[in-house]
Amino acid sequence: MLLMTRKPFIHDYLLLALLTLTVLMTAAGARAESDTRQYINFNGGWKFTLSDNDIYKKPTFNDSGWTTVEVPHDYIYEEGVSEAGSQGQSGGYHGGGTAWYRKHFAFDDAWKDKQVWLQFEGVYMNSEVWINGHFLGKRPYGYISFQYELSKYLKKENNVISVRVDNELQPSTRWYHPGGIFAPVKLAILNSTHIKHNSLFIRTPKVGEQTKVEASFQLNTRPGDSDNYAIQYRVYDQEGRQLFSQKTPLEITGEDASYSFTFDLENAQMWMPHNAYLYDLDLKLVKDNIEIDRKSVKFGVREIEWKTDTGFWINGENVKIQGVAEHYEGGPVGGAWTKPLLRWKLNLLKEMGVNAIRTGHNPYPTMFYELCDELGIMVMDEVFDGWKQKARHDYGRYHFDEWWERDLTEWVTRNRNHPSIIIYSVGNETHGEIVTELAAAVKKHDPTRLVTSGSTNKEGLDVIGINGGSESKSFFERRFDRPFVSTEAPHTWQTRGYYRTQTWWRDGPKGDTFELPNITEKEIFFYDWKDPKEWSNQKQHLNSSYDNATVRINARKNWELARDLPHHAGHFRWTGFDYHGEAGLAHGGWPYIAFMGGALDLAGFKKDLFHFYRSQWLDEPSLHILPSWTHPTMKEGTLVPVWVYSNLDEVELFLNGKSLGRDKPGKQADEMQAEWFVPWTPGSIRAVGYENGKKVLEKEIKTAGSPVGLRHSIDTYTAEDGFNTAKVITTETVDKDNNFYPYGSHKTHYHFSEGLKVKALENGSPYEHTNRVKSNYRHLFMGKNRAFVEVAYPDAREFVTIAAIVGDEALRLSNKVAIDVQTIAITETANIASQQIQVRYSVNTPNEEEMKPYLTPFAVNNGDTVYANVVINGRLAFQMKQQFGQGVGLFWGDENSADMWVGRGLSLQGEDAEYGQGAAAVRGAHGVHGGAYGTFNGEEGTMYWYHENDGAEGVYTAVFRYTHNDESSKRPIAIYVNDKKAAMVEFEPTGSWDSKWDEQAVSFTLVKGANHIEFRTVGESGPNIDQFTLE
Repeated sequence: MLLMTRKPFIHDYLLLALLTLTVLMTAAGARAESDTRQYINFNGGWKFTLSDNDIYKKPTFNDSGWTTVEVPHDYIYEEGVSEAGSQGQSGGYHGGGTAWYRKHFAFDDAWKDKQVWLQFEGVYMNSEVWINGHFLGKRPYGYISFQYELSKYLKKENNVISVRVDNELQPSTRWYHPGGIFAPVKLAILNSTHIKHNSLFIRTPKVGEQTKVEASFQLNTRPGDSDNYAIQYRVYDQEGRQLFSQKTPLEITGEDASYSFTFDLENAQMWMPHNAYLYDLDLKLVKDNIEIDRKSVKFGVREIEWKTDTGFWINGENVKIQGVAEHYEGGPVGGAWTKPLLRWKLNLLKEMGVNAIRTGHNPYPTMFYELCDELGIMVMDEVFDGWKQKARHDYGRYHFDEWWERDLTEWVTRNRNHPSIIIYSVGNETHGEIVTELAAAVKKHDPTRLVTSGSTNKEGLDVIGINGGSESKSFFERRFDRPFVSTEAPHTWQTRGYYRTQTWWRDGPKGDTFELPNITEKEIFFYDWKDPKEWSNQKQHLNSSYDNATVRINARKNWELARDLPHHAGHFRWTGFDYHGEAGLAHGGWPYIAFMGGALDLAGFKKDLFHFYRSQWLDEPSLHILPSWTHPTMKEGTLVPVWVYSNLDEVELFLNGKSLGRDKPGKQADEMQAEWFVPWTPGSIRAVGYENGKKVLEKEIKTAGSPVGLRHSIDTYTAEDGFNTAKVITTETVDKDNNFYPYGSHKTHYHFSEGLKVKALENGSPYEHTNRVKSNYRHLFMGKNRAFVEVAYPDAREFVTIAAIVGDEALRLSNKVAIDVQTIAITETANIASQQIQVRYSVNTPNEEEMKPYLTPFAVNNGDTVYANVVINGRLAFQMKQQFGQGVGLFWGDENSADMWVGRGLSLQGEDAEYGQGAAAVRGAHGVHGGAYGTFNGEEGTMYWYHENDGAEGVYTAVFRYTHNDESSKRPIAIYVNDKKAAMVEFEPTGSWDSKWDEQAVSFTLVKGANHIEFRTVGESGPNIDQFTLE
């Protein structure tokens, strides 16, 4: 049956009972290549420069000296971090800047009389595009897809696309954002009459034994009345078997008309979380029996309900949302994901048990939704962070009012055909009357899904979504008149391989936080990244992996309540992967550059939290032991809390072969881990898991000796959709018995053959500043590192050589040092024997003439530096340098090492401000936190900080550490919060300009979410400010 309507084809749907079938548009025909609709991969061969000149848009400009890059490309990530990085703590101290891309291509005669469209999936941000010098348009929002028609501007010979990307004003988000063409690009070659862009919409008004499928679309043009058009479509099951074929006449009546056709599926296979089933629809537009357009579509059938009393339902099953809220940039490659690497990321989250992802806080490129469709991962699809300013120079401040409707329309119409999307979110921690307009605009384009947000006002929204506020103790007693889902909770922190038995509260325990007692009476672990005396503030420590570093609630308690409260639809924890940015919120800012809230770190290494969720969210047997059993400075007999996360009936623990008894993991938060207090002694601990009395799983970890070498492994993710094969190469430090040594921080060097493209070297450290893309080395972090590479030529002989000078860096366990150099074949044709390696070394001198061949491990003394040169096939590949002795590597302290920070609140440093007029930072100072302070230089000026308050709105007290020696004035400062005057404070002279520091307190209100705090002088200059602490 074929219908024509003047308006979009819409059915009435119950608010909380949505019968939805959704589809995935594929770039090329899933069943066959089509000459009538051709997509050309346009990712390769772009010229790039990080500079700005208006001449770059001219087609005659000579760009031969520019760098050749492939997209996705993230130039900000490639440039790395610095303390002066313009994104500041919000963006992990990355930069910005204006950049240009140019691409040359020839006209193909097959394009004659066709339309040629240039389609971008994402360009961050403020992109402007030219073709052969003709301006095509501008798109401010960096996370939205868009397209331009090139047809009338194309030439026979050299055609030039020029793209300008403006990231000068920073920060433009509250987290790290990419820079440039960070998502795929393609050319679409279409006939003059074709199915209009994003107009195809498929859904089902009925799901059951006989599922009714409806498809509607528009054509881009109005053919003549006498034209003979028809629609021909075939449907295939997931195994590729044709189910049926249909051809139906189509009457063209108007340019804006919508056309629809229907068909039935008998006993359709349902699309389920972690068990996706996709059909194929092959759709042809035919004129006089000649094909003129063709789309191939994958679709899935599922029935969704959101219920106030019982939460989320899919296909008749009440399913808890086991979700993560995730930044697209979370993980190792910034914004420059390829589809194989994105598959790697999503596979890890699925392995953890994740069944849903919230796209915080913006749309993702299409390939993400395609993978979620395939893998069975549900999506809360979010479009905006804010409807007004949140970051200093963001979309909400400059562009939202003018662009939101166009961007929202593109987002919904592009994404509405993905079965993975179960709900839309229109904002995050923002407020305004516009919420009702946003929700209505979404439903105009897709009436089949409900709309929510993350902690905004609720008018017009179908589902209540609440972020950090959903973690507080009193919240769990609340009920709503609509369905509820926790859109961002819990907020907990953990560093892979790091443990503390004492509870850490980000803001201190408050009246509405859950109880979380210390695990032991006194702390037993005393290692950290650096001596606390050298921290800039009290937050600059790593976070414990015992699930005891939090703001309101731990992960175990949050899951217990989400699981057991019927009305609670589930949660999206913040986050799945660690991400760059928001480095000041929980970690105190520079040198910290990342947020450690993920269950996986920046390199994708699994934290203990990953295994906790796996034990709760999956039925597949699991067993995981923590902590490590390697403790170089621990006294024997110290009682160590040993936890095992498992979903088996009971677990038995053995110490050096002796049983310590069995424990049963429970359902309550403090019983979810099997637990023993084990007297520390070197050797091994072994856990055995039992189900119905039978041994199912067994894991053992051993005390490692001094590290003597590296262990490598490779995971391969096959090329797909025009992207190259990706290799993930993991490196770990091991002792002589191949036991993992968990504290190595050795500098590890890489030499890649020419056909390998390095996407990143990443170790998961939240504070390392080595360039991840351009450098040929990276330190190990907690004994591990990874290289992410693409294989451009799979049939070529490609190698990587990995090397490090290895030993106990602090010389506690041994003074023997080894030089480990290994060559690994990356492609099947590579022959390791063809790589001739020579290693020469010296101690305490880099002089090559004094170096000797490395043959066997050697001894070093405290304070020695080892130098080594590695030569591959007669050419110097790299030079290495490694120090040994006291103070090298991690800091190992005692129970008093961090006493100086006890009782301190959140501190914002004077030198971290953004300065205006005469204000500036004074660096290299003494007697101040962080070695610097802010000054007004005897002039008027401003100091600005951004502070994210994910607690409640309320009055906070700021305690200033200041100094000045102006006996004639109290140097008053006006404090503005979000451009509103909040307080005035005066400062008594202290008798010095740089040495006699005093404190002054003032109270003012901070709102929930984004707070822009600015100090403004009042008719005269202000005091020097070391820091102010919010209590």
